[in-house]
Amino acid sequence: MRIFLATFSSLLLALLLGCVTLLVGPSSASKAPISDDLDGTSRVEVEPTTLTHVVFPKEPLAPFIDNALDWLAKAQHESGGWGSGSHSAQDIRDPHKVQTDPASTAFSAMALLRVGSDPTAGKYKIHLRKATEYLVRVVNEAKPQGPTITSLKGTQPQTKLGQFIDTSMTLQFLSRVLPKLPKSDPLHQQVDQALDKCLAKLQNSQQQDGSWGGGSWAGVLQSSVGCSALEWAAAAGKTVDGTVLARARDHQKGNFNVETGRSSASDSAGIELYAFAGSQRAAASEAGAARQLIEEAKENGILPADASCTVENLMTLGVDKPQANTLYKSYAQNMAQLEQLDNEQLLSGFGNNGGEEFLSYMLTSESLVLQGGNAWPKWKQKMNTRMAKIQIANGSWTGHHCITSPVFCTAAVIQCLTADRDEVLLRAINNQDASVKPERL
Repeated sequence: MRIFLATFSSLLLALLLGCVTLLVGPSSASKAPISDDLDGTSRVEVEPTTLTHVVFPKEPLAPFIDNALDWLAKAQHESGGWGSGSHSAQDIRDPHKVQTDPASTAFSAMALLRVGSDPTAGKYKIHLRKATEYLVRVVNEAKPQGPTITSLKGTQPQTKLGQFIDTSMTLQFLSRVLPKLPKSDPLHQQVDQALDKCLAKLQNSQQQDGSWGGGSWAGVLQSSVGCSALEWAAAAGKTVDGTVLARARDHQKGNFNVETGRSSASDSAGIELYAFAGSQRAAASEAGAARQLIEEAKENGILPADASCTVENLMTLGVDKPQANTLYKSYAQNMAQLEQLDNEQLLSGFGNNGGEEFLSYMLTSESLVLQGGNAWPKWKQKMNTRMAKIQIANGSWTGHHCITSPVFCTAAVIQCLTADRDEVLLRAINNQDASVKPERL
């Protein structure tokens, strides 16, 4: 029986490894190969149907989301960029009367990317190619030293989220677009190099407590975006410093108290929602990995059909105790946070919607897709109803405090409502957590 369990555990972990591996060690320009298309190295890729998550059906986009996408596409500047405007001029809502910035460009491009287009195909392929070229150009012009990629100061995202938000959001976009570009495409190598530069900047600017400073109103959200950016980079096949990622996750997860169900708002301008969403997102990948291991074992008769996720059951599957503890704690945290998703006092955030609220909702959407289970469809319906009611007639959303930019807000809402369309990519993050070496945790 012991030999059988060990064999099963090895096969299961190999299965969950899927198309990416999170490597241990300092950041470097070397890459973990993820497919034949990228570097010619053979890898076994996991088909979506082999995983135990609920496979969410890709329903046609609701007309009001299509309208939002068209508005966002038209808001792009000829340069390929988008802008959120400055903190000192929040009343300017015309997207073509503000200066472009890297964070808003990356965030808007991710919204178009999420719904199925890329720089080579799809309705918004021209917009995405121009955006990719814009961001590569910005990163190439940035000095190698220091954490920032732009000399621009005082933008709404920088002031409210943090001065490193351009770096982390650009890293997210480049990590997500790289696998979409054939190796033969001239943009592929340019994106690859720009991605390495952003990754080095982000890792080197992390503080010892796992956060990213930068002086802002809701710094917890910048730190959450930074944490997610590291996950996306690893999912794109990059070598991510395991210590940096673990610190980032631990910092975010530490903001939520499982016993009380409350989140610390010390780094979120006193708004509990921002810290809640950041901690939920940081735990979601590990929670999803734990669920995958347990559910796959039950389907294969290794665990009873009524088995729950416990440290003991994870160890039965061959997971090392420290890793089992980490996976279980993240799972337990996410389960506790599910109970808060009907808490309207929590979800109201500042009391009215700003870009920070919309970003927080997006983080929760990604969390629910990552952790698996049946919570996502209910949340999606809730958010669809909520957002449809407050959409502006032109197809956009705008904020009523802090980040008021319709570009930023619209990009956040689109991604909030369509997180399931990134399901396969998000699962790649789960897969790497199921294969993390125990000594790393």
